[in-house]
Amino acid sequence: MTRLYTMDKPDERNRLDAMAQGIIGRPLDRPDGSAKTAGVAPYAAEYVIPECAEGVLVLATISRGEVVEIESGPVLAMPGVLAVIADPRMITRSAQGGAGKSPVREIHKVDYYGQPVALVVAETFEQARDAATRLRIAYRTDDPAKVPLDSEDSHASHESFGEPVQQGNLDAAMRDAAHAVDVTYTTEGHASAAMEPHASIAEWDGNTLTAHSSLQMLKYNQKELADALGLQPEQVRLISPYVGGGFGSKLGISAELTAAAVAAIELGRPVRVVMSRQQVFQCVMRRSETRQRIRLAADAEGRLDGFGHEAWVSNLPGEKFAEPVTQASEFLYRGAHRTLRIDLARIHRMTAGSVRAPGEAVGMQCLEAAMDELALASGIDPVELRLRNIPEQHPSEGLPYSSRRLAECLKVGAERFGWDGSDRRPLQRRESEWWIGTGMASASRVHNLNEAQARVTLSTDGTAVVESDMTDIGTGTYAILGQIAGEMLGLPPEKILVQLGDTRFPPGSGSGGSWGAASTGSAVMVACEAIREQLAQQLGVEESDLTLKDGEAIAGNRRIPFTELLKTDLAETGHFKNGGIDEKFAIAMYGAFFVEVGVNAYTGETRVRRMTGAFGLGRALNAKTATSQCLGGMVWGIGSALTEELVFDPRDGHLVNHDLAEYHVPVNADVPALDVVLVDERDSAGSPLQAKGVGELGICGAAGAIANAIHHACGVRVRSFPITPDKLLEQLPEV
Repeated sequence: MTRLYTMDKPDERNRLDAMAQGIIGRPLDRPDGSAKTAGVAPYAAEYVIPECAEGVLVLATISRGEVVEIESGPVLAMPGVLAVIADPRMITRSAQGGAGKSPVREIHKVDYYGQPVALVVAETFEQARDAATRLRIAYRTDDPAKVPLDSEDSHASHESFGEPVQQGNLDAAMRDAAHAVDVTYTTEGHASAAMEPHASIAEWDGNTLTAHSSLQMLKYNQKELADALGLQPEQVRLISPYVGGGFGSKLGISAELTAAAVAAIELGRPVRVVMSRQQVFQCVMRRSETRQRIRLAADAEGRLDGFGHEAWVSNLPGEKFAEPVTQASEFLYRGAHRTLRIDLARIHRMTAGSVRAPGEAVGMQCLEAAMDELALASGIDPVELRLRNIPEQHPSEGLPYSSRRLAECLKVGAERFGWDGSDRRPLQRRESEWWIGTGMASASRVHNLNEAQARVTLSTDGTAVVESDMTDIGTGTYAILGQIAGEMLGLPPEKILVQLGDTRFPPGSGSGGSWGAASTGSAVMVACEAIREQLAQQLGVEESDLTLKDGEAIAGNRRIPFTELLKTDLAETGHFKNGGIDEKFAIAMYGAFFVEVGVNAYTGETRVRRMTGAFGLGRALNAKTATSQCLGGMVWGIGSALTEELVFDPRDGHLVNHDLAEYHVPVNADVPALDVVLVDERDSAGSPLQAKGVGELGICGAAGAIANAIHHACGVRVRSFPITPDKLLEQLPEV
């Protein structure tokens, strides 16, 4: 049976605290951890499928134009080559080959350098790779659109995206302010850089397509693939139990999956397609570069009266996404006179999409750097400045906050770090050749809920199974769903089997937007409540009077093991929906970062020496996985601040640094011992679990804290991220 729970008001029952098992929130190990560390957990490309052919994608070498001719004949004559797919609706087989040229039946439009335009399929990977490098493609080229983000002609080449916020008169507020900041920051594009490359194996049995693929959102991906192939969703089965990171890059289906599926259908045998690391960088979505103008107008006591945040971003023509740079600026700080705006340029680079906390990740690092500039201009401790500007309600919409621990995080983090905001003048501390400085920033991330289902079965042998197509992209989903079920049903973790990542299971929320735990976890809780009611009915008591612990049902003076109580398995499906709770409250997660850096006085090298993050994220369902997520976000913050940037060749639009050798993510040597404090919180509007999102909060504002620490250390204010040594060198004080 299915039980529906629609969240249209705060859930103040606090059910998890009323249970007896005592495992919720504990720092339990991930049940999938041993399989992953032992190398026996199968990822998408690792399934052994008999008679599986191998496919290699061929990418466009122009940034805008059309494919006009593909010389498939010579390639089809090569040993082992089975097919050249030049369009999802066309395949040229070796049996149809010959030495001639194969025209494209329907002109293939090219929108960016690196766009997949063909697939070569062969018996072995080596044969397919060799043939793919020899496939000759002729193009008609058009001039690519340029990126005018560095132009002072701010809105001329852009289209307004979304509804701008315009309240009061910001220009007048800036003119009349006791302290004002008007600065422009830029950020470069980012790659998701997940460890597992995009990979898929597709099989077709004549009616159903089964695909092992690395994906984040199976219930949506199933519909996307079915639509691409002209099938019904029920004809597509996706299997993705283990995903080696996503960070947004696997929210939707990618070219390797559609290509493998088309090839499998046409060839009548399984086909595996794995993108190379360079292909992942070149043709999977990027984070847009940004230019951000921030205006802050404060009175003599540092209280904001004017707040402006305008951003310029880019995407491909026709795409509906724009990096939501001002997302946190809508609700984080006060300011009656407000201007918030996002403008979008249409350019020919790979699609811009959701990458590691879209919006706040790059928006907050610039905002928090600008807030530091205001603190310096006003002579107010940066922590105190932020405390003075926490609004009573949503500044634009007038909504109440569901709960908020920003002030607590600022204070707890400052105490834990040993923050001294008494003298923020730069160049105050020198150790040998290193200038030493500290900086801080607020953290914030919107909270999202998504519809989700999960099936829970309590068996007669005293064990339970949790099933959902929800994915675990390294975030600990297997652990927390097991803990929720264990707490609600009174079972230790070893008695619970969690099965994920298969569209034959009920559709979960998917992994994205930091909504997985709160959404699919709530569906698990709803299913368990239905099972508890069945057990209570069997015992003739009210569900609220039933205690479940260690595999036993306790009611009054009776204590009965499940193995004796259950005559048949009890299976329930929980169905969770957001009933508009986010339209009644401003719901978000909050935190604070504190950082110490060293800046080399001779080379401009920056080293993060220590970093503390304090986070209020609702109930932590597993203290270990929650802490790990925060740590990961802080690491990404170091990358955004110091090393990460996509570099495109302006001549032809190709991505220059398209691998992990040249796209510099933080490595162990870049990351000090990080300190995370989870600030206890319950948010009854966040979810029935009173939990909110975790995964993306740790990056939102982190780079701004590092930028502020750099300025405090050496006196150089860099308004262009990443802050690389060359940007510091020419401005460093003489030594």
